[in-house]
Amino acid sequence: MGDFRIEGDGFLLNGRPFRILSGAMHYFRIPPAYWEDRLRKLQAMGLNTVETYVAWNMHEPRPGQFDFDGMADLVRFVETAQALGLYVIVRPGPFICAEWEFGGLPAWLLADPDMEVRCCYPPYLAAVRRFYEALLPRLLPLQIQRGGPVIAMQVENEYGSYGSDQAYLAWLRGLMLELGVETLLFTSDGATDHMLTHGTLDGVWKTANFGSRADGEFATLRRYQPDAPLMCMEFWNGWFDHWGEPHHTRDAEDAAAALDEILAAGASVNVYMFHGGTSFGFMNGANTDLETRRYQPTVNSYDYDAPLSEDGQPTAKYHAFRRVIGKHVDLPPPVLPAPVPRLDLGAIRFADYAALADNLVRLGTAIEAAAPRSMEALGQSYGYTLYRTRARHPAGTVRLSAERVHDRAQVFVDGVPAGVLERDGDLAIDVELPGGPCVIELLVENQGRVNYGPDLQDRKGLLGWVRLGINKLYHWEMIPLPLCHPDVLDFGAYGGEPMDRPGFHRAAFDVAAPGDCFLDLSGWTKGVAWLNGFNLGRYWERGPQRRLYVPAPLLKRGRNELIVFEQHGSACRTAALHADRGEA
Repeated sequence: MGDFRIEGDGFLLNGRPFRILSGAMHYFRIPPAYWEDRLRKLQAMGLNTVETYVAWNMHEPRPGQFDFDGMADLVRFVETAQALGLYVIVRPGPFICAEWEFGGLPAWLLADPDMEVRCCYPPYLAAVRRFYEALLPRLLPLQIQRGGPVIAMQVENEYGSYGSDQAYLAWLRGLMLELGVETLLFTSDGATDHMLTHGTLDGVWKTANFGSRADGEFATLRRYQPDAPLMCMEFWNGWFDHWGEPHHTRDAEDAAAALDEILAAGASVNVYMFHGGTSFGFMNGANTDLETRRYQPTVNSYDYDAPLSEDGQPTAKYHAFRRVIGKHVDLPPPVLPAPVPRLDLGAIRFADYAALADNLVRLGTAIEAAAPRSMEALGQSYGYTLYRTRARHPAGTVRLSAERVHDRAQVFVDGVPAGVLERDGDLAIDVELPGGPCVIELLVENQGRVNYGPDLQDRKGLLGWVRLGINKLYHWEMIPLPLCHPDVLDFGAYGGEPMDRPGFHRAAFDVAAPGDCFLDLSGWTKGVAWLNGFNLGRYWERGPQRRLYVPAPLLKRGRNELIVFEQHGSACRTAALHADRGEA
């Protein structure tokens, strides 16, 4: 019904020359109500194709339990693009990186203590097969050969930056073909010799990822593929942010000049990102520095300094890119959707409080073991785990230490805060003990699994022993706290409770007409916020992200509910919804 293929150093689409001008958007980072808005803006910038990853952990949250609805409705996203006349590139992983939790791999893989991902480890291959058998039949009718818009699919993702198992890549390609994929297959890697050596497959179209110096990058790619179309599959026009580091930006004209170099070379391009969106909830990823292995959790905003901002606003980069694209192809006048209404409210006042300690039985079920176990061994993927043990020790100051903490632990002695252990810090603090029996608790936060590099298999929780002085602590009670359902909490009015403990704060407020806005929690310390039961993501006074994006579809006319889990306590009793993101 349709045809897309390589012809010499170019493409033919239904028999006519075609250049891919693509922009990256991830359906799982954008409310479905905004998919059409974002796609229309992509088209208005001069692009003819949209590219998306597929996040395995969104679609198979539990082994064998699949979800393809709501923000996980990939088919609807692809069909929306087709209805607008756009073509689609799908990158189904199974690994995607994307600054997404565990690079899109489901956390439950790590419950296997022998797990090795992205290689020919049989249990991993079996899990990939099960996922692809659920995913690919949904995509097959959407291939261009069957009348759909999908013109290409990727085999793995930047494998040359990770491993050396060519048999695994060949197996994955074979699985896609076995399950009925007919459209063009490709790989994408950095344009270096070692990445292109380890990440590519004979007979599979090779593309490169870079942000500048197109001539040199394409020259390297040509050495590995002299007779096929050139494409920058990820043109990095911005970057992402880690907590505690500066906000990243890239000058619009500098990025536009780099795009011009790509198009002047006659190449195709995928703008990464065209629109980044938001890693809502606990789905942000993390990095470890390749030299120091320092842990670097990523913020929830995936704005990326992209042409279309986190909240869908065309930026100076958007207009600069359209001007560049217009130098190389004829563009009709842009037709942009009507602006989304904005919302700016005054102070939202919190009236109710629920202490974490008083709600543990509502939030999780205790599991007992002699020694601490990882989150994954407890059957938990995201959120927090409370580790509790009872000990006897002489009165006075003693050193409490942990072997490994992934990623951040708040320590309590008899319910009183005693300090914090952080993954890359000194995993020991001095605590004051009353003498005799005492309760030691560690509230451990998963701040996001590593999504890139050799530390990918990033188990969470307490990974090893905990000691008081020289003595290991045994007989642990562990309570998984995924915090999926804050509606189960038992709230009461503020009273005389100590406010330096972890707890939930609830506010109700009215909205006459929903609009896009940003939640400002200035004065609060660290935690998570839910709006009408939807997890907006994390806040942290450490920055650089200062406000959480609130898309209008999450708000309701009339009464709305905001719940904030503050980990350290705050004297604040207010928050605000602003029309803009504020300064990073």
